Amino acid sequence: MNHDPYEAFRIGSFRAYMSGWFTSLIGTRIQSVAIGWEIYQRTGKALSLGLVGLIQALPNMLLALPAGYLADTFDRRKLVIFSLAGATVTSVSLAVLSYHQGNTGLMYLLLLFDATALALGRPARSALLPQLVPRQVFPNAVMWSSSTFHLSSAIGPAVGGFILAANVPSAYLISACGTLIFIGLLTKIDIRDLPERNGSKSITFKTLLAGLRFVWNAKLLLTTMLLDMFAVLLGGAIYLLPMFAKDILQVGEIGFGCLRAAPAIGAVVMAIMIAHLPPMKRAGRNLLLAVAGFGMVTVIFGVSKYFWLSFIMLFMTGVLDNVSVVIRHTLVQLLTPDQMRGRVSAVNGIFIGTSNELGGFESGLVASWFGAIASVVIGGIGTILVVVTTALAAPELRRLQSLRDIKTLEEEQTDNS
Repeated sequence: MNHDPYEAFRIGSFRAYMSGWFTSLIGTRIQSVAIGWEIYQRTGKALSLGLVGLIQALPNMLLALPAGYLADTFDRRKLVIFSLAGATVTSVSLAVLSYHQGNTGLMYLLLLFDATALALGRPARSALLPQLVPRQVFPNAVMWSSSTFHLSSAIGPAVGGFILAANVPSAYLISACGTLIFIGLLTKIDIRDLPERNGSKSITFKTLLAGLRFVWNAKLLLTTMLLDMFAVLLGGAIYLLPMFAKDILQVGEIGFGCLRAAPAIGAVVMAIMIAHLPPMKRAGRNLLLAVAGFGMVTVIFGVSKYFWLSFIMLFMTGVLDNVSVVIRHTLVQLLTPDQMRGRVSAVNGIFIGTSNELGGFESGLVASWFGAIASVVIGGIGTILVVVTTALAAPELRRLQSLRDIKTLEEEQTDNS
């Protein structure tokens, strides 16, 4: 049987979903660039950039488990639409505040509202994807979903740099338009095999913790989540890019946009390669090597004084991170039965949010003490140490082979009975 790298895109609902998500992501990436640049321009403090990460992390950590329960109980599409509506309101409000040069404290408050809205919809959106494509097509859908995310992260910041140089408030309005388009497309897609949901089912402590229990029992899943969380928590340099662009590399708004886009460009290149290559045969080994390489190139980026070298190293972070993303997200969805996907996706969201947003706070805090360069270098070295520890402590990850052979825990128990 010939390998079809575009099999997921032959399904209409998946195409519509990806089109809407891509449009929305372009806008949110432009908005993210605008927030980082505007806050650093107005405060000049590394800690101010770190606070952006902290504020965005808090709702995700506090609301992820309830949001996962909602995703397994109510209509996932409606939850995603509700989440996007909240993000739209935030973007319009940020545009007004930016135009009037309002208080930065209000910007943080709006970011908190935005993060809250997105946290409530994130598990539903993640759990919706397996209902758009057949199971055998899902690894390909995950790969293209990751590619869409990274492609938008390449285009959005690059375009955002030019928009910032012209008019900052318009960056927020573009984001609002993107989320509105996604809402419109979501109302038209067909959802396959939608499980019955009981909206009157009461929330208990046991149901909220079901996702955590599942991940704890699925040791392979837990290991990959922990590896990603600690690696990105320590190795993330994205939140400090305004400092590198303005103070170290001195390349201005457009150069900042290019640096912000570099990881995503690398991820897109790797995604295209993965799509056209045969299915990955040694996924565990590849995951460990990719995360270790991520730490190494992060260290080189931290000490670089040249724009071209910094760009290449950020490009390589995207190349290596994409390998990790494809493997981890495929495991999350394929190891999990549908009735648990919302809550397990919520737990995965806690790990991702902790690593990305809290990683930004950690980077900003360390940079305020020791400087941006030391913060990035220390983080990269820490990432490498995490990989070494994981490789020694988790032999089941080293032995992981093809992702196409993954079965849910229920299927494994059936086979063994």
